[in-house]
Amino acid sequence: MAEETQVLIKHVAIAGNIGAGKTTLCAKLARHFKWESHFESTDDNPYLADFYNDMKRWSFNLQVYFLNNRYQQVLNILQGNRTVVQDRTIYEDAYIFAPNLHDMGLMTTRDFENYFTLFKTMSSQIQAPDLLIYLKASIPTLVAHIQSRGRDYEGSMSLDYLKRLNERYEKWISGYDEGKLLIINADEIDFENNPEDMGKVVSLVQRELHGLF
Repeated sequence: MAEETQVLIKHVAIAGNIGAGKTTLCAKLARHFKWESHFESTDDNPYLADFYNDMKRWSFNLQVYFLNNRYQQVLNILQGNRTVVQDRTIYEDAYIFAPNLHDMGLMTTRDFENYFTLFKTMSSQIQAPDLLIYLKASIPTLVAHIQSRGRDYEGSMSLDYLKRLNERYEKWISGYDEGKLLIINADEIDFENNPEDMGKVVSLVQRELHGLF
């Protein structure tokens, strides 16, 4: 049984800032490799619109919602027998979004410590993705993507907020040692509109996963 676990790729996860292209890449990889896809819950998220209108009031509620949602996703992935590609990881909430809100004074220390203790308990029960794909993107690329999709609740997002998140992503990725990591520069590779670029991404993913098969 242990041998089967080693050779079965169960979990490929895509990390990246707001507007980096995670959802698009998730859908395209799922289609190409015939994987299942798990997307970030935005349309049915009961806190997201309120959060963007009043971050301080709703930050803790939103982060706990995301934590619970992604924890359930990972449990389902690990218990299943198919390869799943996941849009955003449980680690990003804990190492990027929640501490950023705390540092900006938008989440109290009490709430942040409560949240992070909950994350540590949950993360100890799961394992890291077989492959983490990080979509690295500059602020202009993020802004262009955000504007093109036209979500009302993202209209009030500040450039400072995106910059803070990008800095945290770079710091997290530079120290990431949980498993295999593939960094894709979304400034240089247009996998959404250029089939040739998407082909490059597919080749890179295959090369990373090949050693695991």
